[in-house]
Amino acid sequence: TVRLGLRQPARQILDLFLTWVLDIGFELYPAQEEALLEIMAGRHVILNTPTGSGKSLVAMGMHFKAMCEGKTCFYTSPIKALASEKFFALCDDFGAADVGMLTGDASINPQAKILCCTSEVLANMALRSGERRDAPYAVLDEFHYYSDAERGWAWQVPLITLNRTRFLLMSATLGDMTPIAERLERATGVPVALVTSAVRPVPLDFEYRETPLHQTIETLLEAERA
Repeated sequence: TVRLGLRQPARQILDLFLTWVLDIGFELYPAQEEALLEIMAGRHVILNTPTGSGKSLVAMGMHFKAMCEGKTCFYTSPIKALASEKFFALCDDFGAADVGMLTGDASINPQAKILCCTSEVLANMALRSGERRDAPYAVLDEFHYYSDAERGWAWQVPLITLNRTRFLLMSATLGDMTPIAERLERATGVPVALVTSAVRPVPLDFEYRETPLHQTIETLLEAERA
């Protein structure tokens, strides 16, 4: 029903993306589907789901929407290594010509439509140019850093200065996001959708062993738990 409520261009983009998801053998979890619908409807999305629940696929949906519209989408991460990892992964998914990276130490294809960067890079861009910055879409990963005493400013500044940007804020460990959502909606005039789930699709098991590492690995292999 929500999907039918999308405008025609957004519905077409969503259908194309879902076709690709099915072609690679993925079946969306409910939280992923809800978040993608909200993104295609043009809302900000706060995605608070456990590790291993496919937040990166939702981010790809935002990148895909931006590319279909001929717009730029930023992906920010707290560390350079993660920005680099995402850069290579997105090159595989979208093609190297459309993906760039900005980390302070490296600048690769800076005119690309999908730009991977550290959070401080986007924050400094926002401080320099504010609403003039061409940033129609932005994915802020590990958003719980917002409350970090030393580095939180890099997650806060884009929300304050980029009032024409659509945001996807992602983390597995968020508290009450109501004040932030209300502030973002007031600043941009765009509704904020909060998508949460406590379901962990990939269960985590913890156990201590005193056996040598190679024996432990052999045991996991025999149990098909590798």
